[in-house]
Amino acid sequence: MCLAIPAKVINMNNAHAEVDIMGVRKTVNILLVDDLNVGDKVMVHAGFAISKIEDEYFYFLEDTLQEMLGGSS
Repeated sequence: MCLAIPAKVINMNNAHAEVDIMGVRKTVNILLVDDLNVGDKVMVHAGFAISKIEDEYFYFLEDTLQEMLGGSS
């Protein structure tokens, strides 16, 4: 089973972006996603941004993950 997690794009350069994943910043490859901008929300899997997602879905997923991990959002 593959698991992708929601992330917010913080900074970008040619092929990579710094993203925020529930408070943790990571660098991911963004070559698979067209028309990406700072502030966009993406799904990340294995170090790659694989798709853009809407804000509403991003916050739903983030809240769901927080609940699964036993935290509060």
